[in-house]
Amino acid sequence: MGWGNIYRRRAKVFTLALIIYIDYKALQKREKFIKKSKSDALWKKAHERNAKRVFNLMVELEGLWVKLGQYLSSRADVLPSAFISNLKQLQDSLPPRPLEEVCHTIEKELGKSTKELFLDFDENPLATASIAQVHRATLIDGRKVVVKVQHEDIKKIILEDLKDAKSIVDWIAWAEPQYNFSPMIDEWCKEAPKELDFNHEAENTRTVSKNLGCTNNYDSNKPINQVDVLIPEVIQSTEKVLILEYMDGIRLNDFESLEACGANKQKIVEEITQAFAHQIYVDGFFNGDPHPGNFLVSKEPPHRPILLDFGLTKRISSSMKQSLAKMFLATAEGDHVALLSSFSEMGLKLRLDFPEQAMDFISVFFRTSTSASEAAEYAKSLGEQRARNMKIDAFPGDMVIFSRVIGLLRGLSTTLDARIVYHDIMRPFAESVLQEKIAKGPSENAQWINDTPVHSDVEAKLRQILVELGNDDKILGIQVCAYKDGEVIIDTAAGVLGRYDPRPVQPDSLFPVFSVTKGITAGMLHWLVDKGKLNLNENIADIWPEFGTNGKNLIKVHHVLNHTSGLQNALANLREENPLLMADWDECLKRIAMSAPETEPGQEQLYHYLSFGWLCGGIIEHASGKKFQEILEEAIVRPLNIGGELYVGIPPGVESRLASLTVDKEDFSKLSKIASRPELPSTFQPENISQLVTVVPALFNMLNVRRAIIPSANGHCSARALARYYAALVDGGLVPPPHSSLSKPPLGTHPHTPKFPSEITTKKQKGKKSKAVGSASKKKGNGYELKMNHSKDFKDGDNGRESNGDGYTRLANDSNGDASPPKGFAAGENSRQNNAIEIFNNPRIHDELMGVGEYRNLVLPNGKFGLGFRRFSSSDGSFYGFGHSGLGGSTGFCDIKNRFAIAVTLNKMSFGTATRRIIQFVCSELNVPLPDEFSVLSETVPDEESSILRPMIN
Repeated sequence: MGWGNIYRRRAKVFTLALIIYIDYKALQKREKFIKKSKSDALWKKAHERNAKRVFNLMVELEGLWVKLGQYLSSRADVLPSAFISNLKQLQDSLPPRPLEEVCHTIEKELGKSTKELFLDFDENPLATASIAQVHRATLIDGRKVVVKVQHEDIKKIILEDLKDAKSIVDWIAWAEPQYNFSPMIDEWCKEAPKELDFNHEAENTRTVSKNLGCTNNYDSNKPINQVDVLIPEVIQSTEKVLILEYMDGIRLNDFESLEACGANKQKIVEEITQAFAHQIYVDGFFNGDPHPGNFLVSKEPPHRPILLDFGLTKRISSSMKQSLAKMFLATAEGDHVALLSSFSEMGLKLRLDFPEQAMDFISVFFRTSTSASEAAEYAKSLGEQRARNMKIDAFPGDMVIFSRVIGLLRGLSTTLDARIVYHDIMRPFAESVLQEKIAKGPSENAQWINDTPVHSDVEAKLRQILVELGNDDKILGIQVCAYKDGEVIIDTAAGVLGRYDPRPVQPDSLFPVFSVTKGITAGMLHWLVDKGKLNLNENIADIWPEFGTNGKNLIKVHHVLNHTSGLQNALANLREENPLLMADWDECLKRIAMSAPETEPGQEQLYHYLSFGWLCGGIIEHASGKKFQEILEEAIVRPLNIGGELYVGIPPGVESRLASLTVDKEDFSKLSKIASRPELPSTFQPENISQLVTVVPALFNMLNVRRAIIPSANGHCSARALARYYAALVDGGLVPPPHSSLSKPPLGTHPHTPKFPSEITTKKQKGKKSKAVGSASKKKGNGYELKMNHSKDFKDGDNGRESNGDGYTRLANDSNGDASPPKGFAAGENSRQNNAIEIFNNPRIHDELMGVGEYRNLVLPNGKFGLGFRRFSSSDGSFYGFGHSGLGGSTGFCDIKNRFAIAVTLNKMSFGTATRRIIQFVCSELNVPLPDEFSVLSETVPDEESSILRPMIN
C-alpha cells in the first residue's frame, strides 16, 4: 500500500470524526428547545445514521478499524443499541481476501505450497477478520487443522491507523475533557503491534492453555478455582501463518444454534468469566481481547467454551496481580482503605474530591452485569462518574488492559443476556492471590513483628506469645503498649493491616476499637466537669433543653455515665432501619433527644452499647458550646501529645494508616452456646450480637462510616496513644513524660490537625452559671492550661478555688477533705513538682471515674460500671482500676495501685481470645492483679461462656 492510500484513509477517518462530532453537538444544542419525547426520537435517529456511517467506513478501511468496531460491538452495556446492531456485523466474516494472496503468504512463510503441506485445503475461508483469514485444512498426517494467514500489508496499515486513532482521541479529549480515553489508546498503541507476530500468539496460546490446565476430558468435580474451557493445540507458527488444531464449535452470536444444541448461555459466560479471573489473578497472564468473535462453544455436551486468538495477551508483575486482587476484594468488602492502598501500589492516581468517589468509580466495573434492557442504567452510572470531574493523573498500562477486559466481559454477558455476579465468580481467584501471602503468618515471615527495639524482658517474652497466636491464626494485625510506674515497658506492633492488605502494622497504624471509645468519651465529659462546665448531678434537660421530652426530664449526667438512664435500647432500631444513619451526627442527636426511657433513672444498670456515645456527645457539645471533636483535641489529644493517633471519626488524610477489620469466625461460632445475659439490654443479647458481627466489618471498613462521629463505637487509635491516655488517668490525670524514643515514628509527630466548625451556643451559656463537682480553671490559648509551680499560696475567692501549697489550683469540695493524692501515688506526686501538665485538677478523680467515695451515691451499688468506665475490684471488694473494652477484643485499662496501664488494639475481631492471653501473661509477669473480665475460671462451658463475653461487651 502506497503513502497516497495511507493519506486517503487518514482523510476519510478525520472527516467522518468531524461530521459525527458536529452532528451530536448540534443535536445537543437543539435539545434544549424541544420536548423530551421528541428529543428521544431525534437522538435515536442520530445514533442510527452515525452508526451506519461508522460501520461503512470500518468495512471499507478494514485493519485496526474493524478490530475497534469488534470491541465496541461487545459494549452493549455502554453504547446505544443502534451502534451495537450495526457494529456486531463486524464479528462475522469480512469480505474474503483472494485465495492467490493467501497461498502466496503460506508458501513464502512455510517454504512449501499448500498442495505439499495439506491433503486438503478449503478454498472458502471459515472467517475473515481484521488481521487475518482462517481456512480449514487437513495435514498430510490426517489431522484436522485451521490455518490462520495474515493479510498482506496489514502491518503498515495498522501502525498508521494507530497514529490516526491516537490523534482523534487526543482531539476529543481536548474538545470534550470528560471523554479522555488517552490512557487506553496509549496502551493499545503499545500492545496492538504484538498481534502482528503469530509466533508471539502461538507462544501465548501454549502458555494460557498450560496455565488453565486445558484438557479434552471434562471434569465435573473440578476445584472452585479451576476452570473448564478448551483451547486449540498449536501445530506450527511463523510470523504470518499459524496452524492450530481444529475444534468444531458454535459462534457466540449464533443464538439459534446455541439454543438448538441445548447450550446454557448463563453457564457459558460464567465459565468464560472464571477463565479470565484465573488468567488475571492466578496466572498474571491474560488475553486482552475477549470479544465474542474470539469464542466458540463446543457442539458436544457439556458445551464448553473454546477460547481463541491470543495475539493481544498481557503479562503483569506479581505485585500488580496482588494489587488488582486487592482492588477487586476491596470493592467486594466496601473497604475504602484497602482500595486506596491498592491504587497507590499499582500507580493509579485519581484526582478525586472525596475518596468515597473512588469506591463508586471502581465498583461500577464489578457490579453484577446487566441484561440488554438494563444496560442504559449501567451507562448512566458511568456518566455520573464522569460528571464528578474525576481526573486521572497517572493510569498504569496494566490497568488499561485490565479495565478493557472487564468491560468486554461485561459486554459479553449483556450480549448473551446472562446475569453475572462478579463478586461471587471472581472472588475465589482474587482471594487465592492475597491469602497465599497473608496466610504465611509469622512462621514464614521474619518481619511479622515490627522491628522496633525491645523495652523490657516482658516485651521480649510477649512477642513470642504474639508469634504463637499469629501461627494459630488468632491474630491478623495487633498492637500492644503498656506503662509501668510512668515508663513504657511494652510497645509492639505485629501482623498485617487487613485480610486483603498485607502491609505490615506499624506503631502509628490506626485501629478501630469500638466500645473502647466510650472510655475516651467519658474522659471528655469528666474533663468538662473538672473545668466547671458541667455538674455530674445536673439534669441533662437543663443543659440540653430538647432532651427533656418523653419522660427524660429526671435523667441526670451521672445516670448516663453509669448506664442507668433507662435509654439502653435507644437507637437500636438503626441496625434494621439503616445502619448508615449512624454516620449522621445531627440525626442521631435528634433521635436521642426524642427517645423515651424504658426504666426509671438510676434503678437498673443495663449496658448502653450504642446510645451511650450520643448521650455523652450531646451533653459535651451543649455544656461546652463547642463541637465534640474540638473538645477531644482540647481535653485529651493535645495535652497528651498524641496528635494523629487518636480520633473519634477519622479526618481525611490518614487513610493509609488504617487497619481493616475481619472476623474470627471460629471464635464467634461460640455465640450459639451462650444463653441470654441479664446485664445486657434486650437488643444486645448473644443472638443479636451474632447478627451484628456479620455486618460490622463491612460497615466499619467503609470510609464514610469511619469518618463519622460515633462516640460509643468509632474510635480509631494506636495502642501507644490509648496506653498513654490510661497512663495519664492512672496518675490522676498527670501527663506522662514523652513516650519512648524507641518507637518510630515518634508519637505526636503526625502533622495533621483536624479543622472544626465554629462554636455552638446553647441556652445554658447565655446566662446560667455553671455548677461543678470537679474543679474550674480558665482556658488559655490552645484550650488547656499549663499549670506551673507558684512561690506563694493564694486564694481565688471569685472562682471558689483555693491553692493547696503544691502550686496547683484545687476546687473546694463538699467533704472539705485534704487535697493529697490517693495512696500509691508517690511517684506521680513527685512528678507534679516538675512543672508537669495535668488533664484533671480534682485530687479525687479516681473516685469520680469509678464512682466510689464521695461519688458512690451517683452509681448503682455493686454495678460493674462506675462513671463511664468498667471498674475492677480486688478480692476484698475494693476497686483498684478501671478501663473499657470493645467489641472484638481491643481494650484499654489501668491499675491504680500498681501504676500500670495497658492497651491492645487488633483488627481480627473475636471474643477476646488473643487479648485475654496477652493480658493474662503481662499481669502475671508484672505480678499485678488480673481483671476478672480477662480470666477464665474453668474449662467447663458455662464458666467459659461467663467469661468469654465480658471483653466483647464493655
